[in-house]
Amino acid sequence: MKKLIVVVAVLMAGFAVRAQADDVVRVEVPGGGEVEMVRVNGGSFTMGCNTPPRDVRHHYEASAPEHRVEVGDFYIARFEVTQTLWTAVMKDNPSVFVGDSMPVNQVSWEAAVEFATLLSVMTGRRFRLPTEAEWEYAARGGALSKGTAYSGSGRAMLDRCAWYCVNSDNHVHAVGLLEPNELGLYDMSGNVAEWCQDGMSAYTEASQSNPLAADSGDGRILRGGHFESTSSACTVYDRSWYVPSASSRFFGLRLAMDAEPADGDKAK
Repeated sequence: MKKLIVVVAVLMAGFAVRAQADDVVRVEVPGGGEVEMVRVNGGSFTMGCNTPPRDVRHHYEASAPEHRVEVGDFYIARFEVTQTLWTAVMKDNPSVFVGDSMPVNQVSWEAAVEFATLLSVMTGRRFRLPTEAEWEYAARGGALSKGTAYSGSGRAMLDRCAWYCVNSDNHVHAVGLLEPNELGLYDMSGNVAEWCQDGMSAYTEASQSNPLAADSGDGRILRGGHFESTSSACTVYDRSWYVPSASSRFFGLRLAMDAEPADGDKAK
């Protein structure tokens, strides 16, 4: 009987992983293919980092102190926004590095928000940028996290999951070429830095639930590092920020969406 209980528990655990991996919404975009949104089951995690390894320090002071954060369920895009998708919505392509399957680059926070708003009108969905807490929780692998410093790997295997200064040849690459993280999300470390909704604000030790930093302020959060970043800037906890009107060949975006789609919209 005890052996049977163990077997059932193992099978149920496997089912839970598959249910998370298969819970996907695909939204068709005229002329832009589809947006593949992965459901992230909410939970509680430790956000930030007090004592990063000595060789992966970048803006680490801004990543402290560690604090407990709870996030609800949400959807996040499997891939960074490509130039095909951006052009279908915005009717232009600001990118310095050009390629249909490459992430759009040279994008400001203001343009990213406008893109999400227009895409929402086109599709009837409510697309947005992820909050900083949602971004970090998803980058860490959500409830399936293995606790690695990078999204999908440890330092020794970073080349397998991130385009950064060591392997990028100083340019962006098509999305989805390297290994994903535990949730099946690609390029959350490296390639292009991704805008979040939040304004920059200092962390505190206080626990938070679904935090969103105030909209005021000069800086908006960028996460994940980019193709010219050192490994330190590609960690799941590293924080960067820039003025919302600024664009750069390093800046792109990834979409998020509230967990509201009907069951009939989920992929089988």
